[in-house]
Amino acid sequence: MPTIVPTPRGTGQCLDDEGAYYFLCDYLEIDHSLPDPVKLAETIADLHRQSVSPTGMFGFHVTPYDGKLPLAADWDPSWVSFYGKLLAGVYKLDLEANGFWKELDEAMETTLEKVIPRLLGPLEQDGRSVKPCLIHGDLWEGNIGTHPETKNIYIFDSCAYYAHHEMAIGMWRVDHHRMKDEEYRNEYFKNFKPDEPKQEYDDRNRLYCVKERLMYSAHVPGSQTRAQALEDLVYLVENFGY
Repeated sequence: MPTIVPTPRGTGQCLDDEGAYYFLCDYLEIDHSLPDPVKLAETIADLHRQSVSPTGMFGFHVTPYDGKLPLAADWDPSWVSFYGKLLAGVYKLDLEANGFWKELDEAMETTLEKVIPRLLGPLEQDGRSVKPCLIHGDLWEGNIGTHPETKNIYIFDSCAYYAHHEMAIGMWRVDHHRMKDEEYRNEYFKNFKPDEPKQEYDDRNRLYCVKERLMYSAHVPGSQTRAQALEDLVYLVENFGY
């Protein structure tokens, strides 16, 4: 969907710095106020629906970076396996930034061993499968713009990889982003329905949000998102850690 991003014009290596590279794209006059929920939902759902993984698997052909931090996103045919490795990698980044916390470590261990197989496993059982969809990977309001005249939605500064389409909406639950209003999630799921079992989609959204909270915690040591991640994990362990 080339119409929802600034048109790329060129890339290359900087001649005076062997470790530096440049990327050039069109400059757009865009409005950074909160995007229209209906227009955004339609746009992002179309991206997820139309995208096709080149390998048929989850992951990406290069390491995606969320800001300065890398994600564990090697190709994997199983969403359960892929998300477990992704979350474990983000937790490791958080540990390096914030240090060991016994309660968080215990909750994470149970989540990786029991919650993820229990909560995400049914997506790949009884003949069901998860489509690997191309997601932006860091889709908060600061990475979304609206053209003031055409009202077209543009997205940029991605941390892209192929994932479960519901994964992209975990970002819209994070408290420190202004797009946390349920209207955004609800509008998206009108355009791209949650997968079965549908009654557990909000719990899956909470699980996906944990990755986003810990990612922010790794970027901003000492932030409250670490404690919020623990709250979510405790809830998930109590309900799915068996």
